[in-house]
Amino acid sequence: MDKKHPYSGRPPHQFWANEQAIQSGKGFDPVTRVSFKISAEEAIVSAGSCFAQHLTRVLQRSGFNYLITETPHPIVSPAIADKFNYGAFSARYGNIYTARQLRQLIERAYGVFAPLDEAWQGQEGGLVDPFRPLIHPGGFVSSIELRQDRTTHFEAVRSTFESLSCFVFTLGLTEAWLDRRDGAVFPLAPGVAGGQFDPATYAFKNFSVDEIVEDLQWSIDFIRSKNPEAKFLFTVSPVPLNATYVDRHVFVSTTYSKSVLRVAAEQVTENNESCDYFPSYEIVTNPYQRKRFFNADCREVAPQGVAHVMKLFLKHYGDVQKSASQIIDLLGGLDAAADVGAGKEKGVASNRNNRSRGMENNQGRKMGMKQNDASDDKVTRRAKDRKFLETAQAVNRILCDEEMINND
Repeated sequence: MDKKHPYSGRPPHQFWANEQAIQSGKGFDPVTRVSFKISAEEAIVSAGSCFAQHLTRVLQRSGFNYLITETPHPIVSPAIADKFNYGAFSARYGNIYTARQLRQLIERAYGVFAPLDEAWQGQEGGLVDPFRPLIHPGGFVSSIELRQDRTTHFEAVRSTFESLSCFVFTLGLTEAWLDRRDGAVFPLAPGVAGGQFDPATYAFKNFSVDEIVEDLQWSIDFIRSKNPEAKFLFTVSPVPLNATYVDRHVFVSTTYSKSVLRVAAEQVTENNESCDYFPSYEIVTNPYQRKRFFNADCREVAPQGVAHVMKLFLKHYGDVQKSASQIIDLLGGLDAAADVGAGKEKGVASNRNNRSRGMENNQGRKMGMKQNDASDDKVTRRAKDRKFLETAQAVNRILCDEEMINND
């Protein structure tokens, strides 16, 4: 009698007990299918949540052709450009948390959709772009400046999608806030980083699998209508929700959100050629690491987690062999890697302070004096940055006034 069953002879990676990472998490590699490779010459574009910014930095520093289409004026210093989010992604679209946001970015850039909300009053004065509320520190000085910047931005977005070879998109959230009047979706709720919340105008939305699949498929089809050879790589952010609007525990909402995104990504990649899913979510949240891939807050991904994700990404899609420590170095060290996209966390700052105290104990007052000098330098740099911003805003006011006169 034949004792074989459907699982007989299946590959080892399909069985839990065969996973070597049970003994050593460092060897965990769940990538089993890759439909394409990314060469050093091909233009890579990324977008998505905060976690997607790690990909940007590693690719830029690993010899890949990471496409940047929106650049600052040559007189702008790298430090200021960084503050204004140049280079965080291919264009200055900021974090794109939902599939609907991605779709509407494309629609707005190509003139298919013009939202009713054009500008919000900023929390610190000035005007903010409702669809990029954190992109311009201090806000825009006028609606004319905002519109000029948006025109430049949309040109860069169109160039991005028409020039890319591979688009990597990290799905982050299902929860969002939209305008009841026209369906425009915002990255942040009105009132958080600009504008005022009015329940008669704005509504909460929790996207379903079918809605996300429809939005992603629309985006794929539109981009390929402009760029037929475009390849796509989807992934899901492992970062839990910071807050949920649904009346339930935030962990339950996180599980729901990530599950919906994961199913949507699976359906889209199964139904499209040259369209893969990369398991960032699974790599970071796997039980073999015993939570070592998360920081002390159990939310932000630790540098070691980012490094493991990128090590596997480079290995499978770029044929590049780099160790986790080499990737952490590319991210600028442990502290810099932890700071990407989320700002400096309390846990990271605490670790840095502990290390500083240890260095002072080991190396004496000389090191302490150097740290004081470094602190003084930081204060000086901040003062210079503020002066630069004030000057830039003054110039913008003059330019905007001249345009208004010319228009009259």
